[in-house]
Amino acid sequence: MQLAAIDILIFAVYVAALVTIGILVSREKSGHQKNTQDYFLAGKGLPWWAVGASLIAANISAEQIIGMSGSGYALGLAIASYEWMAAITLILVGKYFLPVFVRKKIFTMPQFLEQRYDHRVKVVLAIFWLGVYTFVNLTAVLWLGALAINAIAGVELLFGLLFLGLFSAAYSLYGGLKAVALTDIIQVVLLVFGGLLLSYLALDLIANGNGPIAGFVELTRQAPEKFDMILAKDNPHYASLPGLSVLVGGMWVMNFSYWGFNQYIVQRALAAKSLEEGQKGIAFAAYLKLLMPIIVVLPGIAAVVLIPDLERPDQAYPQLMNLMPVGFKGLVFAALVAAIVSSLASMTNSIATIFTMDIYARYQPQQSERHYVTVGRVASLVSLLLAMLCAQPLLGQFEQAFQYIQEFTGFFTPGIVVLFVLGVFWPRATANSALAAAIASALLSLGLKLWWPELPFIDRVGLVFLCCTGLAVAVSLLQGRGRLLVSSAGGAVALREINFSTSQGFNLAALGVTLVLAALYATWW
Repeated sequence: MQLAAIDILIFAVYVAALVTIGILVSREKSGHQKNTQDYFLAGKGLPWWAVGASLIAANISAEQIIGMSGSGYALGLAIASYEWMAAITLILVGKYFLPVFVRKKIFTMPQFLEQRYDHRVKVVLAIFWLGVYTFVNLTAVLWLGALAINAIAGVELLFGLLFLGLFSAAYSLYGGLKAVALTDIIQVVLLVFGGLLLSYLALDLIANGNGPIAGFVELTRQAPEKFDMILAKDNPHYASLPGLSVLVGGMWVMNFSYWGFNQYIVQRALAAKSLEEGQKGIAFAAYLKLLMPIIVVLPGIAAVVLIPDLERPDQAYPQLMNLMPVGFKGLVFAALVAAIVSSLASMTNSIATIFTMDIYARYQPQQSERHYVTVGRVASLVSLLLAMLCAQPLLGQFEQAFQYIQEFTGFFTPGIVVLFVLGVFWPRATANSALAAAIASALLSLGLKLWWPELPFIDRVGLVFLCCTGLAVAVSLLQGRGRLLVSSAGGAVALREINFSTSQGFNLAALGVTLVLAALYATWW
């Protein structure tokens, strides 16, 4: 279905405004040239509200909105466990891990691994992240975004891919993280408002104009099975969310890998004015995560009643938007595109950061700051082009892209979490043990996938994490590293130097998030 003229006008105003603002905030003072800290860490000057908004904008993208709405259509509210558990994970990351990363004055996660272990671990993980961000994350965001534009506006997939890539590059390529983070504030306001509006209108349609509360009651009456939070073994989607394992198993590993050790997420907190501002931003993001199921999951559940015969679950959100009145559709469409391009900009900037600081600078160490910024811009553009070329071949055949992404990244995340957890909390962990855990994570995951296919992937992630932890501990002990590491790069010194206690406000924020989550789970248990 084509957009009406007023919808196109609303969308065009949004595009023009965002590009203009991105260019304006990218400008430097007269006589000042952008250096690597300006381009990759926004000059370490982001306030807490920009950090929190940018964290959510980087996270909520096409894969999240389209993919999780599709999972809401297929699985129901249980998929919201990813969102609500992420809120607790954010609090733990802000309290225990961010202080370590800030004290190390790092640009990237591989830099921390080099300081804690050695350059081999850094290079292996840097190459891995470059591959995943380019061929999994970027491709997923581009492909699902192009599908949404095709379903809503009738634009051909190829032109949709080109538009999204060019749009994100137009406002972020020159300015770097500062342009991305500050425009993310607009993006988050728009996507939250647009998502809430879509949920409101969908519930009102279900209630035949009697309001969203009546619509929600009717939705729970017509599709009660979609509100089960803990799936039973006889549920056809048990393999995706295997019962209590969601609360006590591998989903914790997935969340810590994403929110604690993921470059395009952590980079925002590293760019904060101070540790305290970064922690406030993380707490703000945790509260926003509590809203996300209303924005990204509830529309998919509503589509079960409004559009019950969809061919693919990922069609739920785009098809639901076609039911919206003229004018509202343009606003919700702008919100969806806002989520897509903000994530694209975040990912390409992080790809540029890792490539430039961890790979290129190692072999070209004496270049100027301006040269490294130029290399970063080129790396951003190349990653976008590669993702556009690979999007359809890699993702065109999957029904639920969000589940595909989780399944693929689950091969590697157990080892990554082991590296960082032991690196921060256990001084005896060695570089060889880190490499062993990283390699074992992929091999064990692949082996279990082939030889125990009925094992739910979340359970597989938890099991592989335990095995990799045991392997890393055993290798470290066998190496005879019984003494504490005393270099400035060692985990023992880092832990002694850093006081993990945080402000009273941050602790109250953590308590608030926990209480809200407890109430939500108690309601839908």
